[in-house]
Amino acid sequence: MKKKASLKDIAQKVGVSTALVSYVLNNKKEGRISKAVAERIREVAHEMDYRTNQIARSLKTRKTQTIGLIVADISNPFFSKLARFIEDEADKKGYTVIIGSSDEYQDKFRKLMDTFLDRQVDGLIIAAGAKMEKHLHYLIDNNIPFVLVDRYFPKLHTNYVALDNFGAAYKAVNYLLEKGRKHIGMVAYDTELHHLNERKRGYLAALKDKQFPILKGRLKEVALVNSELAIERAVTALLAGKQPVDALLLSSSYIANSAVKLINSLSIKVPDELAIISFDESEALDLFYAPITYMKQPLCEMAQLATNILLDSIEKNNKVTQVNMEAELIIRQSA
Repeated sequence: MKKKASLKDIAQKVGVSTALVSYVLNNKKEGRISKAVAERIREVAHEMDYRTNQIARSLKTRKTQTIGLIVADISNPFFSKLARFIEDEADKKGYTVIIGSSDEYQDKFRKLMDTFLDRQVDGLIIAAGAKMEKHLHYLIDNNIPFVLVDRYFPKLHTNYVALDNFGAAYKAVNYLLEKGRKHIGMVAYDTELHHLNERKRGYLAALKDKQFPILKGRLKEVALVNSELAIERAVTALLAGKQPVDALLLSSSYIANSAVKLINSLSIKVPDELAIISFDESEALDLFYAPITYMKQPLCEMAQLATNILLDSIEKNNKVTQVNMEAELIIRQSA
């Protein structure tokens, strides 16, 4: 087996001290070290296939330069994009991100959390599911740095970066009312998750403030998991009866995908007979003959901010930072 190269081996070949090699390879500010010497050290390290002993480094610095990221479902385009932006921002700061999906299950969430902590991650970025506060309390009680992203718990005093979901839904409904829509329905999730319930609250508040009647049955709720058939039934009910809706606010891109699939099979003209606004963009919705108007979340900014809040927290900045970001209404053909 080939012997691993050491700092001493590199130093001997270059003709400098071991301390100088360590200084350069650990990305310290080079100061008065000539660029030529620094470049030669890196060149020799590459030639000798030198690898930093991360275990030794972590013992010395008490850091592993890794972040654990727990999302609900990495196959969901929203979370996969968010994860990519977090990875990019962390990489700029010299951190590696380890990712796992909880699938909204408490047991899987706790298993992921324990696994990441066993691997000595320096901190966690978390999109937590419902009823997971007790696991977050464990992190707080043990002074483990973490930031909630997208989802948060109002009664939990901790770092988070999320969307102003109330304001986003309020803005969407106001826009539909300004465009002359009088019968606006909504399909949303039946859940305890605060950020999704804020979307329902914004929908109802916008109708109330504009003195439009809030009719029973105009707000349809479906299960958070495996809900495609329920979404189709909800949309069918809203489009039926003596007074069908003339506009739909859809609480997620997943709901929108299922709803649009059904609407496309019906003889309903969008936007002439039915206007549609969704939360979040979706490549699938771009294929619809009337591209869907949607509330755009500032994913890149959310990811960058969450990452930097976590890194500040890792550096023992105990200030709690809570941010609700504004959504942008992207107006397209469906509304």
